Amino acid sequence: MEGGGGSSSSSSAAVAGGGIVPKSAMEAVKQTLALLEEVKPQLEEMLSLAEPEVLAQMQPLKRAKVMYMLAEATTTIFNLRLRCTGVNPDDHRVKSEIERLDVYKEKLQRCTDRSKEPLRPTTVLNRQAATRFIEHSLPDLSSAQKQNIRDLSKGEKSRMRYSETNAKKRKYQSNEKQQSVRSAAKEFLEKAARELNGNNDNGLKGPLVAAADASDDVEMSTA
Repeated sequence: MEGGGGSSSSSSAAVAGGGIVPKSAMEAVKQTLALLEEVKPQLEEMLSLAEPEVLAQMQPLKRAKVMYMLAEATTTIFNLRLRCTGVNPDDHRVKSEIERLDVYKEKLQRCTDRSKEPLRPTTVLNRQAATRFIEHSLPDLSSAQKQNIRDLSKGEKSRMRYSETNAKKRKYQSNEKQQSVRSAAKEFLEKAARELNGNNDNGLKGPLVAAADASDDVEMSTA
């Protein structure tokens, strides 16, 4: 930095004495030196992140960002040095390093974008298998209910409006509930009748048969 300042002073003297260097070029040199002084503490802070102990504590994505920033800063400063010494960076082998950094920049950007995406599901539901499972688990489903389940498994959407769907659903569930209760009650009564009713000559049924056989003196009649 000090060498650059001395060169600036001598160049200014050359300009004052009618030298070759234009005044605009000297202003650009002074501005560049001032910017380098501002960047210096930031570079020192960035270099402290390059310690192996510090990098080991970072997440992989953050570690990649830090290493890319260090490489880009180093390449940019070296590129600036070449220009200050009159060397075109396009004619120097540093150009290949710059191109390589551009490739890694794209890769890093893709990784960053993926990290912001929502997590993908780890399992996929087999709708047809789920439909068969539901049908076998609920044997009392009507044909319409089974068809609705099959339609849902195929990804078909209902065309009815939300209000109409809810109204029909409530009415349908109410009817199905009544039919289910009636069917269950009827089945229970039929089963109970088969267990209690027995064929006998006395016309007695169920547990009364044994009582009638044990007592011949008691006369009982059934409706």
